[in-house]
Amino acid sequence: MLKKFFCRKIVCFLFLCIMALPSFAAEKTPPAMERWIRRSKVADRDGTQEVTLKVTYYANEYVDALVKSEAEKNLWTQDEMENYRYTLLKTINLQDSLPFHIDLYVTGVPMYPAPFDKHIYLMIGKKRYTPSDYDKRFNFKVSGGRDGMVHFPRYDPKTGEDVLKGAKDVRLFFDASITYAQAGKGDFMWVWDITKDKPAMAGDGKAEARLEVDRLLRRMEKLDKERQELQGKLDTLNKELGEINSRIDELQSR
Repeated sequence: MLKKFFCRKIVCFLFLCIMALPSFAAEKTPPAMERWIRRSKVADRDGTQEVTLKVTYYANEYVDALVKSEAEKNLWTQDEMENYRYTLLKTINLQDSLPFHIDLYVTGVPMYPAPFDKHIYLMIGKKRYTPSDYDKRFNFKVSGGRDGMVHFPRYDPKTGEDVLKGAKDVRLFFDASITYAQAGKGDFMWVWDITKDKPAMAGDGKAEARLEVDRLLRRMEKLDKERQELQGKLDTLNKELGEINSRIDELQSR
């Protein structure tokens, strides 16, 4: 009986140890990534709706830390890491946009955020920017989890200048009307100090070089199209000028 008692004790102890493993083994977000993540949680007074938000700004430092973390977990070679970096940068369109990942979790009464792009905007200095692209799933009813990317223009649509030039921070806003759990509390606002970001992406530059080639090829294609359009206009003008000269010669010969 004593032997059975100790066996049961040992089994219970091992079971408790196994159950406790996830809490010790749970992966922690590296500090270099955590610095660019913001979290909020709101609920209405009656508790009929609760909204949890996690917003990640894909700063250069965040991208570097993410690539490094994935490379270490998967034991990638340098080439595999650069291929991942290239795919990641191309997917989030970091060269042409300021990407944010938004993770929503709604319990109780669903959230109806459509039209989503009318509820969210970015402030840089005194200028306000609306999304250039976003995950259209945000336009549908949200009950439970929903996540996706939201992109803002990296270059000013009017001047063509980098919107981050000379800026000290970026501020992302959610209109309070996006959920009545936030009603009367003011708009959501998250701030990132971009002076602490890295000036350039790390790595040996292969991924960045490939992206630059992609960008230059797109630029060449655009310029070639513009050249063809201009050539068409020039041909039309030359034809008209020729007709005018011929008419003048005809009239002068009379």
